[in-house]
Amino acid sequence: MDGYPVEIDLRDRLVVVVGGGHVALRRARALTEAAARVVIVAPRLADGFAGLPVTVRRRRYRDGDLAGAWLAHAATDDPAVNAAVAAEAERARIWCVRADDGAASTARVPAVTRHGDVTVAVTAGGDPRRSQHLRSAIAAALAGAGLPTRRHRRGGAGTGGVALVGGGPGDPGLITVLGRRLLAEADVVVADRLGPRELLDELDPDVEVVEAGKAPGAHRLTQEQINELIVARAKAGLRVVRLKGGDPFVFGRGGEEALACVRAGVPVRVVPGVTSAVAGPAYAGIPVTHRGIAQEFRVISAHVDPSAPGAAVDWAAAAGQSGTLVLLMAVGHIDAIAAELIKRGRNAATPVAVIREATLPGQQVLVTSLERVASACAEHGIRPPAVVVVGDVVGLSEELAAITPLPAAAPASANVTGARTAGSMADDAGASDDAGVDAGAGDAGQPGVAA
Repeated sequence: MDGYPVEIDLRDRLVVVVGGGHVALRRARALTEAAARVVIVAPRLADGFAGLPVTVRRRRYRDGDLAGAWLAHAATDDPAVNAAVAAEAERARIWCVRADDGAASTARVPAVTRHGDVTVAVTAGGDPRRSQHLRSAIAAALAGAGLPTRRHRRGGAGTGGVALVGGGPGDPGLITVLGRRLLAEADVVVADRLGPRELLDELDPDVEVVEAGKAPGAHRLTQEQINELIVARAKAGLRVVRLKGGDPFVFGRGGEEALACVRAGVPVRVVPGVTSAVAGPAYAGIPVTHRGIAQEFRVISAHVDPSAPGAAVDWAAAAGQSGTLVLLMAVGHIDAIAAELIKRGRNAATPVAVIREATLPGQQVLVTSLERVASACAEHGIRPPAVVVVGDVVGLSEELAAITPLPAAAPASANVTGARTAGSMADDAGASDDAGVDAGAGDAGQPGVAA
């Protein structure tokens, strides 16, 4: 039977559920989530009813139990009782859902999925399994930004908010499902230079895209201006996505932006991202930890020359640890950093990898030693963005390079001390957050990090 789909506001309206089994329990839960006043009529109840905000009449159904109800559910295992409930509802002009016989119901419960303020209800000709399968497919599409869920009728002041979304190390496929969906729903996107830029091309034409990318000596917006911008747009009722490379809280100043929102009374959420500090080495076949080789790793923002006034990194501690060092924004001072590590006790022959544009089609991997890394970078013209890995785990890269197949057109070199093109090349962050750079602290030629 074809019906007329409609969404009903049941807030503080009476709904009677006759039955105390698992079907009745599912209906009762959904009704309480809709803020209905729910009365359960049943001699026995399934365990899950405990704690639900419902009124219970522990007895069998009686004619008259539906008095004052807006909706009724007949959910017993006795067809005669369900028919009696439906008959009373018909006389009283109350919509009734029969769990045992959809064709005999004056109302039916669809398969429902919800994502934010979007609700999708599916009916399929009285075939519940078909409805459920369709619902699941739609839910997956909604979760993955496969459907156009962006709001076009904008709310007023106070309805906006900010999402700090980690875009991952560069490959647009490495953003999280949640991050992709929030990006598709955004009214305003404030984007870093090294985030997954290709995703911006998929936005609706009327989405405002603000370029906030920072490079040494070329800041489009200061951090204070970014904070003010996202707060102002959110207060204007817009959904704002602050799209960063890597993870928002790893050298990405996400904490500063989150604090600015909280202090301004703006709703804010953080969507973690895949950090280039781990993803860059992984795409080069380098696990940052490996049993028997490295049980720890340390991530360092290395945008400041170790000999410069105000340099805050404890290079002695870094040189003395036995694990892996992952250096972000290090290419600009790689000669000074390598010299400092050797001076502080790190073996000059320690393997080093420099991964440029990690996870992107132009990824390049340079494998060398600590004493030769500066000259090798100069010889091969290595420029940021790149991730530098120092440690014995680098020795696994030749054997594990096959885990990320090279593009067909990309030449590969077997020379361990040479440059290996692996589909991409990374340094500070194969997809980096704008740490250090946006405040003028970044090294020359060193874009921010998205780790």
